[in-house]
Amino acid sequence: MTFSLVARDGATGAIGAVICSSSPAVAARCVHLGDGTGGVLSQNVTDPRLGPRLLDLLAQGLTAPIALASLVSSSPEMQWRQLVVVDTSGNTAIHSGSNALGIVGEHAEGGAAAAGNMLATPDVPRQLVEAWHASSGAIEVRLLAAFEAAMTEGGEAGPVHSAGLSVIDGHGWRVTDLRVDWSEDPLDDLRTLVEIWLPQRDAYISRALTPDASPTYGVPGDSRV
Repeated sequence: MTFSLVARDGATGAIGAVICSSSPAVAARCVHLGDGTGGVLSQNVTDPRLGPRLLDLLAQGLTAPIALASLVSSSPEMQWRQLVVVDTSGNTAIHSGSNALGIVGEHAEGGAAAAGNMLATPDVPRQLVEAWHASSGAIEVRLLAAFEAAMTEGGEAGPVHSAGLSVIDGHGWRVTDLRVDWSEDPLDDLRTLVEIWLPQRDAYISRALTPDASPTYGVPGDSRV
């Protein structure tokens, strides 16, 4: 009931993920990002504990393929799980268990990895990755372009109702963390959120790091010029 992409931007080192599902609040359960560590997506009969465990293995210096192999070999019920991993060097790895639901697909190339289950076609993950590599601009824009391409390819077999887009870039927190937890058109809603958020993103980073020198807050009572 989910398809997703996690990717490392080779120009900036930022890591981001985009995900959608017919289930509610997919991003809250399935997206795991760690500054200086990597990105993990844990989906298909989701066990949210697997994401932090994989990030811990990456933090120990294991590459994405070795970390994923270690987790799969030591964890029960992995035949139900689908996991997608990218590390800070751009290494990728994907696990799709034998009991993954419906039409399953996966594709990885050049620091980007995508997977899905209950898909309209098995080519949806390939479309995610190819659209990512064909896009340009801010990482958020590129992730959104990948989501749009996957939906054009057919997306899931059923209606999509939730989506999320998250980015880490070395500041110590998710500089972008946008979620649509339930909607009849989460792609359009997520596109609107990106358009609202991106012009303000850097100002929020500045306010966190250097509040005295940051842009005006733009709220009643802020008297700075």
